[in-house]
Amino acid sequence: MIQNSSFPFVIGVAGGSGSGKSTVTQQVLASFGAELVSVVMQDDYYADQSHLTPEVRRKTNYDHPQAFDWPLLVQHVQALRRGEAIDMPEYDFTIDNRSNKTIHVKPAPVIVVEGLFALYDPDLREAMSLKIFVDTAPDVRFIRRLQRDITERGRTVDSVVNQYLETVRPMHKQFIEPTKRYADVILPHGANGPAVDVITTKVASVIGQLKP
Repeated sequence: MIQNSSFPFVIGVAGGSGSGKSTVTQQVLASFGAELVSVVMQDDYYADQSHLTPEVRRKTNYDHPQAFDWPLLVQHVQALRRGEAIDMPEYDFTIDNRSNKTIHVKPAPVIVVEGLFALYDPDLREAMSLKIFVDTAPDVRFIRRLQRDITERGRTVDSVVNQYLETVRPMHKQFIEPTKRYADVILPHGANGPAVDVITTKVASVIGQLKP
């Protein structure tokens, strides 16, 4: 599965909103530490909307692939693969735009790219050594999204429900669910323990083989 041992091992973690992608990523990170694992969050690569009014920004369909800055995301992942550090943008959902801060990400033996559309772009998939799709029941995903958007993003219940019905659910069926066919590994029932154990075992093996 590793084509060039001088390159880091890139893992793509995709799945619907609230599926448990972050849980998988955090467990890999917790198992090996920040020195060995760098994380690229696709959520931070939503396109800059500084040229739009706040009213227009609020109508952004965050569940459509066109909402992302794909060239920058691919460029940054390729830079990390070359051993170069990046300054990842930081997206602020409370203002529906990028913040004026960036997140410095250093190269590491293992790179995790996490996001709804982590397996959508062919150039991004080409850079990956292991492609994972976290598959979780729709009702569970909705409940998790509802709780997150209310507590972390200051949304109301009505706004979350309306967004789910208008964009999240149809976009999942149209764009996210089909990327499952690109996955090397599908995690049923979300980030279940045995499946994550298999992944961390694989990562441990890779870390032992890759050049630092």
